[in-house]
Amino acid sequence: MPKIQASQALARFRVLDLSRVRSGPNCVRMLSDFGADVVRIEPPQGVDPNEALFAANRYGGDFQNINRNKRSMTLNLKKPGALGILMRLVQAADVVVENWRPDIKKKLGVDYQSLAAVNPRIILASISGFGQDGPYAARPGFDQIVQGMGGLMSVTGHAESGPVRAGLAVADMSAGLYAALGILTALLEREVSGRGQWVHASLLHAQIAMMDFQAARYLNDQDVPVQVGNDHPTCSPMGLFECSDGVFNLGASGEGNWARLCRLVNRPDWLADPDFSDEPLRVKNRQRLNAELDLIFSGGTMAHWVDALNQAGVPAGPVYTVPQMFEDPQVRHLGVTGSLMTHSGKEMHYITQPVTLDRTPATLVAPAPQWGEHTDEVLQEAGYSLEEVREFRADAVV
Repeated sequence: MPKIQASQALARFRVLDLSRVRSGPNCVRMLSDFGADVVRIEPPQGVDPNEALFAANRYGGDFQNINRNKRSMTLNLKKPGALGILMRLVQAADVVVENWRPDIKKKLGVDYQSLAAVNPRIILASISGFGQDGPYAARPGFDQIVQGMGGLMSVTGHAESGPVRAGLAVADMSAGLYAALGILTALLEREVSGRGQWVHASLLHAQIAMMDFQAARYLNDQDVPVQVGNDHPTCSPMGLFECSDGVFNLGASGEGNWARLCRLVNRPDWLADPDFSDEPLRVKNRQRLNAELDLIFSGGTMAHWVDALNQAGVPAGPVYTVPQMFEDPQVRHLGVTGSLMTHSGKEMHYITQPVTLDRTPATLVAPAPQWGEHTDEVLQEAGYSLEEVREFRADAVV
């Protein structure tokens, strides 16, 4: 059976994916979509008491979306002989990805030193909640926990609402993406040194990195970020505004956009208004400015204002529900979704890779695998005979 190959870009690399839930599979999805030969290695069904979190609903949209373009084999690393199988696979691999708690890989013998002893070119990518060492290293890390600890919840929502979680898994997704970037960087460096290395990312560090300008404001200016609802913390007018049939987003930051907005809404007097003479003053006097803009915008529809503002060169856009988002003509043009038939015969829809390579693009070629679908295939590629594979099954190693 031919290997799954979604692109030529990373086709020369093999990745062993020991990860689960979201951050790790999201990291590996980027590699599989660009053609890496990814083998998802998971415990046999019924071995992990938490498997419902990450493996049981294999035809659900979430599992399918983050595990497409991968092969699957089962391996019970707690069984005698299983580590030897894994190490044989490591000999021919380029990357291993895991997101266990730091102590688990050492107990199982899958730490970087052990892998490098078998294959000095191997790259181990470890994703954890809080880092590979330090006072919180042994803690389990979930996205919402880290959103709170990483400052995101303190700047999300309205001042009167208290802390609010973001509506998507920011820490999980960003940690996965940073880990994928680290893997690709390590692969490039290996072309020079010939040696692998240990790449590690944590949800906590990734979440804080995503705070970006908010964190930099505090670190350098002691300006503590707070919740400002739909307004931008440092730019004005930028936020959500009322029109006759709903709300829309306006982004008139910067003096050029501000001047164009004033001309469009026929308020050239604002350009001489001392309350609005620069961005910090417009932020300070945001309440007055927003109220006056809402009054003006209430005289037209969202479609009118979004079109007029963009025609004038002022960024503006509608606020969509998820169904409306997918119906937008630009979203359709970008090809943000694709579909495949699953093994059950059901058509499944996927989010495509948001980065495009014009010669070797990422593609969707295979749905997420069934549990252990490729176990025999992968083991035979590693040099095991069918008789040996049968013995592994008899011993519940695979």
